[in-house]
Amino acid sequence: MRIVDAGVITRRAPGAARAVYTFPALLVGRDGSLLLTCRRGSDKDCADEWVELYRSLDGGRRWTRVDADFSRARVGGAASSLRLVYLTELDEGQLLAAAMWIDRETHPGAPLFNPRTEGCLPMGIFLADSFDSGCNWSDWRPVELPADIGPPSLTNPLIRLPDGALLLSVETNKHYHDVSKWYQRVVALRSTDGGASWDAPTDAGYDPSGRIFHWDQRVGLAADGRLVSFAWIYDREAGRYGQIRRRLSADSGRTWTAAREIGIADQAGHPAMLADGRLVLAWVDRFGSGSIRARAAAHAGADFDPASEVVIYRHIELERQGQGVAGALDEMSIWSYGLPYAEALPDGDVMVVYYAGDQRSMDIRYARLSL
Repeated sequence: MRIVDAGVITRRAPGAARAVYTFPALLVGRDGSLLLTCRRGSDKDCADEWVELYRSLDGGRRWTRVDADFSRARVGGAASSLRLVYLTELDEGQLLAAAMWIDRETHPGAPLFNPRTEGCLPMGIFLADSFDSGCNWSDWRPVELPADIGPPSLTNPLIRLPDGALLLSVETNKHYHDVSKWYQRVVALRSTDGGASWDAPTDAGYDPSGRIFHWDQRVGLAADGRLVSFAWIYDREAGRYGQIRRRLSADSGRTWTAAREIGIADQAGHPAMLADGRLVLAWVDRFGSGSIRARAAAHAGADFDPASEVVIYRHIELERQGQGVAGALDEMSIWSYGLPYAEALPDGDVMVVYYAGDQRSMDIRYARLSL
């Protein structure tokens, strides 16, 4: 692979409400247009954070902000911030947005993660519809989840399965003041009525001993109908991140193969799934090379080819690993680059979006890869 184009999508304003842009996510529409959602705020974790929407009509070379904004209605009686929004296209021009809301009222001024308990603020998953390619949006409606999931983290867009059902991938969390041991897991749920109701969750990544955490699990739908997931692994006992682990599912996420390390360390991005079966995975190597890289594989279960590797971004300084889960979660608020998100473009290229900058201000950037 090689990089054929690169640039900056947003313009940060240090010290202002748009100082820090993070959580980019990309949708390639059936009409060839690109839509980007990204989180902006005055800091990496703040009550004034919100999500903006950008559109490109020329394959990602030029971007304009969409004037229409997502609803700011109060959810569940609490003042909320919007951390991220993922878009799924159900039909041409018909979009379904899945958002992660954070309640900033119940524990005013508190950070997202509680370093004492490893719990997090109250959160929820909400859906909204657009029938004009994102120009206007409906009010948010909640996804009703079982109580034992706790505050849910959303790390992937809804996936439209081959049979028309929707797949939702959610990470479990503890409540803010819960001092019990954290048994983190990832669950998958399916909906056959457009998100109005969901079936019982099934485990998609879980260590019953509570030692291994499966963070930021990314899921893609392969050309052959299989699902492939990539998880960011944290070993609680060792206090370190490990190699990315892959799982496959041939039954719409009800069961998964055993996890397999892919020979790449640190945090996986959302994979680009090509029509010919190939996929491109971008990942963040914070503690080795201090960079964002990408590799290609021939199909969902194949090894990634080291010869295909490209360096998308190189940071000046390596990040340090914190001590324990609380240290790792606390560091997430200061990391200044990451979260690559890849999508296949109509001409066969791959677009990767990510955030980068310094601890006070960050932009959303892109790189276009030719295979």
